[in-house]
Formats: sequence, C-alpha cells, structure tokens
Amino acid sequence: MSINLPDVTSSESVLSATALKWVGMERIAVPIQVPLASQVTAYVNAKTDVYVSLDKSDAKGIHMSRLFLKLNDILGTELLSATALKALLTELVASQQGLSQGAKVNLDFELTLRKKALLSDEFGYQSYPIGISTELVNGQVRTVLSLTIAYSSTCPCSSALSQQALSDAISERFTDDMIAKSEITQWVTSKNGVVATPHSQRSYAYIKLTLDGNTLPNFPDLITQLEEVIGTPVQTAVKRQDEQAFAKLNAENLMFCEDAARRLKHALELKKDVLDYWFKVEHQESLHAHNAVAIDFKNTTISSES
Repeated sequence: MSINLPDVTSSESVLSATALKWVGMERIAVPIQVPLASQVTAYVNAKTDVYVSLDKSDAKGIHMSRLFLKLNDILGTELLSATALKALLTELVASQQGLSQGAKVNLDFELTLRKKALLSDEFGYQSYPIGISTELVNGQVRTVLSLTIAYSSTCPCSSALSQQALSDAISERFTDDMIAKSEITQWVTSKNGVVATPHSQRSYAYIKLTLDGNTLPNFPDLITQLEEVIGTPVQTAVKRQDEQAFAKLNAENLMFCEDAARRLKHALELKKDVLDYWFKVEHQESLHAHNAVAIDFKNTTISSES
C-alpha cells in the first residue's frame, strides 16, 4: 500500500532566503577498511562528519538522509583511498539534486600498529589518532591529514647539569690523579654514583598535512618515517635490554621542543606530495607544571582548528 507522507523540506517556504556554507551530520559511526600493505587491511571504527553546501538559497533544507546512505554505500564497503573519498564527495553533491555544489567529509579513527621492541623479540601495539578532512569545492578536492606521534624528549640543559653534578661528585670522591678502573666503575654503579638524572617527558607531535587529493599516503610508512625523524618514539613491550637501549637512544637525541620542531620541519619540507603543513610539538614537562611547545607551518591554509 502506497502512503503519501508529508515532506516539509519541499512543501514549506523559507522565511529568509540565504545560502549556507555547510549543512550535515556529525559523529556518525562507520567501519572503514584502511590499507596497510599489499593484501593487508585494518578494519577500524571511524567517527564521521558529513556535510554539503546549501547553495539554493530558497530551499528549506538539504536531503539529510541521503548523506547517511551514501556514506554507508561507499566508505562502508570500499577500501579507504583518495579515489573512494572523491567518489563519495561527488555522490554527496549529486544526491542533493541541485541544492549543493560542494561537499565535505571528516574521518577520525585510531590506527593500531604492531611495534617491535628495540632489542628483544618482544612486541606490542601502539594506537595512532588519525584524522582525514576532505572537501570538494569548485570542482577541486582538498585533503588535510592529521596525525599524532608520541615520543620521549630528554632536556639537553638538564642532561648537562646532571653531567656536571656527576663530574663534581667524582672530583670530590676521588682525590688521586690516578684512579683504578674497577674502583670508579664500582662507585658509578653504586647508589652513591647516582648523583643526578636529567628530566625527560612524554611528548607529542600534532601534525596536519595538506595533500593534493589524488592520493593518500601509506599510514604505517608515514608514521614510521616521522618517528625516525624525531628519533625517540614511545615503546610498547620492553625487557631490561630494551629499556637500556631506549635510555641510550634518549641520550643520543637530547632535544628541546625547538630541536624536535626543526627535525620535523626539515623532513616535511622534503616531502613533494605535501602541499602545505602545520604542526605543534608539545613537551609535557616533568620539571614544570606547564608544557613547552613549538609551532610552525608552511603557508596559512591550515589552522590548528582545521
């Protein structure tokens, strides 16, 4: 039996005829398939925002349910790719039957990767927050990729002061010009030899990259590259030899937030597929109750809120 249901979107008039930039829905749950390597795919749960522009000023509103259905039809069934995102944006515009000329989709999810220990055969899993914001405006696709990298940072100033304290303690403890190796190694490894330790902190790099819209990077490869640039990514499972290796790694990579920022900036400048970037490095200090940060960007097309 056919039932004619009311459609106020079509039947009611607009009180104030005005076009609107974006209209849609936010925080829609969608399972997506993220390619990791050849024939390897991760299934993740994404929270998705979907919008279209309302360009027909005298229209009461958009066809909201069509956005939801198109989102499920494409992102819910296809591998995540620039091609799939472009197809989705095109379908979103077409679904509005002349009401819209632009579309925008935001994806937020966590990608969990298997990470090997530094020396031992142990491994664990690390989650990386990833965001993808892609929009179709005036026929052009623009994609901004956001990701967060956690790492450890040891303060160079604190390290130098700790070394000075150790040097002073050795001079006070050993007055002879010639010291037996066994005597000094025994003292250094005793409780008395722990004179001072440099302070370290868990740190984060919040990165936004503008891509040309034709390709998405391989996420595991990009994450690994950026972790290697910084030098001291956080670890998962560790045994004593791994923890010692991590301590040595920190000693080899003493850094202020400015040092970490310059490392990232240099690496991002070399990436030909990155049209623009914005990043903030944040060292959550153990010495202070506040954080040390450094922010940089290439152009001004990305803001911290985009």
